[in-house]
Amino acid sequence: MPVIRLLLFLLGIFAGSLATAQNAIGTGAARKLYEQHCMSCHGENLQGGLGGSLLDRSEWKQVGRTVSFLEYVKEGNLEMGMPAFGEQLSDPQIRSLEILIEETRRIERLKGGSEEEASADGKTYSAGPYRFALETVVDELEMPWSVAFRPQGGMWIAEKTGQLRRFEEGVLHGPVEGLPEIWVHGQGGLMEVALHPDYVENAWVYLGYSASSGKRNGRTVGMTRVVRGRIVDDQWLDEQLIFEAPEATHSASGVHFGTRFVFQGGYLFFAIGDRGAPDQAQDLSLPNGKVHRVYEDGRVPEDNPFVDRKDAFATIWTYGNRNAQGLDAHPVTGEIWASEHGPRGGDEMNLIEKGVNYGWPVITYGMNYNGTPITEKTEAPGMAQPKLHWTPSIAVCGIDFYEGEVFPEWTNDLFVGGLASQELHRLEIRDGEVVEDEVVLRGAGRVRDVASGPDGYLYLVLNGPDRIVRLVPR
Repeated sequence: MPVIRLLLFLLGIFAGSLATAQNAIGTGAARKLYEQHCMSCHGENLQGGLGGSLLDRSEWKQVGRTVSFLEYVKEGNLEMGMPAFGEQLSDPQIRSLEILIEETRRIERLKGGSEEEASADGKTYSAGPYRFALETVVDELEMPWSVAFRPQGGMWIAEKTGQLRRFEEGVLHGPVEGLPEIWVHGQGGLMEVALHPDYVENAWVYLGYSASSGKRNGRTVGMTRVVRGRIVDDQWLDEQLIFEAPEATHSASGVHFGTRFVFQGGYLFFAIGDRGAPDQAQDLSLPNGKVHRVYEDGRVPEDNPFVDRKDAFATIWTYGNRNAQGLDAHPVTGEIWASEHGPRGGDEMNLIEKGVNYGWPVITYGMNYNGTPITEKTEAPGMAQPKLHWTPSIAVCGIDFYEGEVFPEWTNDLFVGGLASQELHRLEIRDGEVVEDEVVLRGAGRVRDVASGPDGYLYLVLNGPDRIVRLVPR
């Protein structure tokens, strides 16, 4: 087959394998532990037998009230007929069983339907006070990853396969010529396009992408890179480097490149994932597993939290971040929020604050994709808790605060995409806390990114099929 089709085929297999891993709920090592130690009492499907149901929380008389799940399983309770497993199971293994229970509860909830689900009537969806349809705006794309709306109309579309395309007056143009060399590798490629807040005056376009620095020990290595340039007649010009990590920190891994941009107060915030090396997210001398802050021209701000430490990377704003896949600022408060793609369980929404450690991998609400435990710890001193976490995972991705008036009841709410779950969530945020999580849409495709359009509509970047749609009231 032609080279480009072969590449897309292989990338599709890779993406599919991740989706399968993310959706492997109820399986793996945790399931085997359950079958060995728990099934004889609580039943094959966790619905009860000699012991009570693990799916019906109303039957949990002590766990979550007077004792934690970990303590209850370790120490047992003879009066309730619960043996102690502290000698047979490690703390991380017990935590993986707790995640398995949450996964199975979700499976059963989705089987029976749920009030939180967005309901569909033909091609008209219903959520909250609104009924809406999905209107395709752009199709015939190759793995679209993000969009940036142009003041003169239309949008720039970043495709992970390395193309930047212009969509204007119903026509898809491009790709833009002269882009920097993009390393399309695993989850990496062209991931982010954004316009400078003063784009009308300075015409700066920012790109976030994976770039290779060559080979080390026979393997190609690279890291997330940020540049800006101008586009004239679909030609990339005037390129300036904004951020590039030292070659010694580059990795051959094909996962967790992060990216996503927020401009605020003359600064640029962006994320780099842990690149598949979890412990490095806690290492301040390395750039991966962090959210970074630089000036819009790439200079390092003198008030960054670790700028005076010789053992720290000067651009770091926060650390302990597994793989931020969404980043946006609240249109009223200016608070910066990040969606963090977790392992199997433990997708997070975090309020990003100066110098904070978000804990990965020391604390997490998830476990490994194969069902083996990571840690029993979901909290620890000096490490921030997520404002919301999804366990099981939705495979959280792009986010955006809705600033339009087409759906006025949703103005200033945060919309969050899910890949494996194929969901769009609406989060109501009040005083720095998530007070509501509503599923607005399910089953239209993998929601890669969300964007509030200048026309007042809410746009979604979908993979499978690859297209850009907007929500239209009915």
